[in-house]
Amino acid sequence: MSIVAPEPGLVIRYAYLWRDQAASGRVEASKDRPCAVVLTTKRANDKTVVVVAPITHARPRDPSVGIEIPAAAKARLGLDVEPSWVITNDLNYFTWPGPDIRPVTHNRAGRGFVYGQLSQSLTNRLIANVRERLREGRSQITGRNEGMPPRES
Repeated sequence: MSIVAPEPGLVIRYAYLWRDQAASGRVEASKDRPCAVVLTTKRANDKTVVVVAPITHARPRDPSVGIEIPAAAKARLGLDVEPSWVITNDLNYFTWPGPDIRPVTHNRAGRGFVYGQLSQSLTNRLIANVRERLREGRSQITGRNEGMPPRES
């Protein structure tokens, strides 16, 4: 699996742990799923920390916490044709590349764990929506670093 540098808008396959799963004591995700990189930052130890948002078929009950992915973008990424949303109020962070990235398993030979890149406009909407949810106090981030228990903050 080749390791690429993470950047906002990159869509990866990742073992995403939902905040309710972490709150109930789970440390392993029940499912690998596409996730969009929202933010990357370099720490003093030269390690990169990445924040990802999950992509799901479940329409969010509150439309302000999800961004629907256009069909053309899904096709470009090699995702299925069912409607999907990037959820912006439930996030994971981890040290890149981390043990929870997974290889893309269908129709993406040679792409490792990367589906592709969201358009710049969709990436900008994603980042703006996450920032707004954080400002409102409506977003929670679950830490997934190896050796560190998941937490909500």
